[in-house]
Amino acid sequence: MNGRITGGIDVGSSAIKTVLIEYAEGAGGGYRTLVRRTDRLRHRDVRTVAEESYREALATAGLRADEVDYLATTGEGELVEFRTGHFYGMTAHARGGRELVPAATAALDIGALHGRAIVIDERGRPQRYRMTSQCASGSGQFLENIGRYLGVALEEIGPLSLTAATPEKCSSICAVLAETDVINMVSRGIKIPDILKGIHLSMAGRFVRLLEAAGAVGTVALTGGLAADVGLAAALAEEAKKSKTDLTFVARPEAIYAGALGAALWGKYRLGKVAALAGAGALAGAGGEAGVM
Repeated sequence: MNGRITGGIDVGSSAIKTVLIEYAEGAGGGYRTLVRRTDRLRHRDVRTVAEESYREALATAGLRADEVDYLATTGEGELVEFRTGHFYGMTAHARGGRELVPAATAALDIGALHGRAIVIDERGRPQRYRMTSQCASGSGQFLENIGRYLGVALEEIGPLSLTAATPEKCSSICAVLAETDVINMVSRGIKIPDILKGIHLSMAGRFVRLLEAAGAVGTVALTGGLAADVGLAAALAEEAKKSKTDLTFVARPEAIYAGALGAALWGKYRLGKVAALAGAGALAGAGGEAGVM
């Protein structure tokens, strides 16, 4: 390795995402991704999974721990004791979302337990945000629970939703009541794709309103665990069009790693600031000695 290395660990409620990047100082800000990996928690100890994930990431990249110049965490990453620094989830997802979708003026982070709309500037810094309430009906965990009840794997939910003919929305935003709605739909013979599309539309409507409340317009980068759900992305586009809102949604394949990538990039930025301050101090010291002489 010839450049400097920074890492990002995004500790979510259902999975840990780890990213390692390498960059050359003074080379215009470019970098290359060395490793991206996801490890599901599955009721295991967060600290143990984070340590194992990071160790495997280092092995994949052929690195020793002391060769990483800065390791940043985000999400619940404050639990990771071997980190160099920590960044708020909103800050990390804003930066990662902007990096993955350069035209983005907002990010929609849809995780296992919540949704978060973040308006961002041209440098990927958060300006305003809105979050869903504590109710989990607009979350990945809720969707996974519904899929389990319907006998559908999480990765199948999106494609099935796209085949719906007559979707039926849930009548409630409460996760418990929404699940009751789904049970009633099944008993009435509603087809699974129509149930899933209805759930997607209900979730999308909430997220569009969240973005509107945050003042978002233009391109929205989808981040988080549900960014890969093609059915939800289609529902978001439908709801935005229905509400006549100027929002365009973009999900990159790497969107699940946006938080970890953002943390690694903020670590890169912090290293640069430290180096600049050290250089300024060295110049001031040299100037002082010259004056004495």
